[in-house]
Amino acid sequence: MAGSQFVVVANRLPVNKQVAPDGTVSWTRAPGGLVTALAPVFDRQPGAWVGWTGSPDCADDPQVDGIDIHAVPLSAAEVEDYYEGFSNATLWPLYHDVLVKPAYRHDWWDAYVSVNRRFAEAAAEAAAPGALVWVQDYQLQLVPAMLRELRPDVKIGFFLHIPFPPYELFSQLPWRREILEGLLGADLVGFHLPGGAQNFLALCRRILGVDASTGPVGVREDFGTVPVGDRIAAAGCFPISIDSAGVAGQAAGEDVQRRAVAIRESLGNPRTLLLGVDRLDYTKGIDVRLASLERLFATGRLDPADTVFVQLASPSRENVDSYAALRDEVERTVAHINGTYGTVDAPPVRYLLQPVPRDELLAYFVAADVTLVTPLRDGMNLVTKEYLAARHDLGGALVLSEFTGASMELGEAYLMNPYDEVSTDDAVVAAVTDDDAERRRRMTALREQVMTHDVDLWAQSFLTALQQQSS
Repeated sequence: MAGSQFVVVANRLPVNKQVAPDGTVSWTRAPGGLVTALAPVFDRQPGAWVGWTGSPDCADDPQVDGIDIHAVPLSAAEVEDYYEGFSNATLWPLYHDVLVKPAYRHDWWDAYVSVNRRFAEAAAEAAAPGALVWVQDYQLQLVPAMLRELRPDVKIGFFLHIPFPPYELFSQLPWRREILEGLLGADLVGFHLPGGAQNFLALCRRILGVDASTGPVGVREDFGTVPVGDRIAAAGCFPISIDSAGVAGQAAGEDVQRRAVAIRESLGNPRTLLLGVDRLDYTKGIDVRLASLERLFATGRLDPADTVFVQLASPSRENVDSYAALRDEVERTVAHINGTYGTVDAPPVRYLLQPVPRDELLAYFVAADVTLVTPLRDGMNLVTKEYLAARHDLGGALVLSEFTGASMELGEAYLMNPYDEVSTDDAVVAAVTDDDAERRRRMTALREQVMTHDVDLWAQSFLTALQQQSS
């Protein structure tokens, strides 16, 4: 049987489609976080990637150097039911503390099962005998068990990139047993934080009635184990990171540094430049920081005459009602703040709803005095780590929600509770007004953590644990 010894299975392929003026189609590696995370692995050994192109009813067969691409085509109906429906209107809100009420529709579930089966079949075809297969994220939680039925010879890992909820929330899901059984098809199930692994083990005990326990597995003393027939599945935490050195090197380049100066000049060289960088998602707390800014202007704790807040927001899931409602709310709030506290020439909030090129984003990181990361719930939040890696000058300050995975590693940030107005406002003010020595002390510790715990360390720690667990 032909195939690859290393296979990644993810909702999206690691490719971008480019169409030349003459109609010629070419494909290049996408710049996304998961692609960056696994690039060093593919550089060391050839491998395959199973995923969807991102376009409905697309029959393209992308080709990218260094990766054996296996495209899984999805119809427009499947995109609507499996992706926008069950993945993002059922699982996403459920796993993010039910910030928006999840919808539990059986037709969506049927589509989720069907699409997961197709991904499993594609992975089975892509994998060589005894291959290592790494399945990614909440869209594909049934794939591990389905793949094990098809290919019991392969080693299977699964990693969840978003939070995993406790019993009180997860038990709402009509298909709670099926999801847990799907995940237990893996030899190793990984989470960002210990709490995710602990929730998973508790759910296996309470819903499946198995003897899930915490104990040493291989070289790891903090793993939990779940008996599954004649084998043992393991669960543990692996905090994801970024290509720290790559971000730092790019941000230090002359073009980015010049652009950072130009950004501040274009904004009138404010005394304080605040920055937010997010997908337009209700979990990210964009509304939290806008409300805080308005309170701080109203109470005089920040001066709108010498403060500019730039919010870079990437459009996201615009066909989902809760996202459209958030967009309307944010745009109304921005208009209200600017109308109340700004002038025609100098609005205090600058809001951009469009993707920002990589170099431009890094320039904003370099330019910002304070970056605000205020999610109501977030698995990790890699924007946080990119901002820190970009600041080789040790300038700037980070306001960080306690409800991000990153807060567990970045205790020197200005931590805040996004559900507490006083906590939020005080953190923003402290980040703006603390003296340079205190801000530099914090940034030094934060940046050291990010630079020494990079994405390659994350990938290798997971893959090494998987190989040891299933050998």
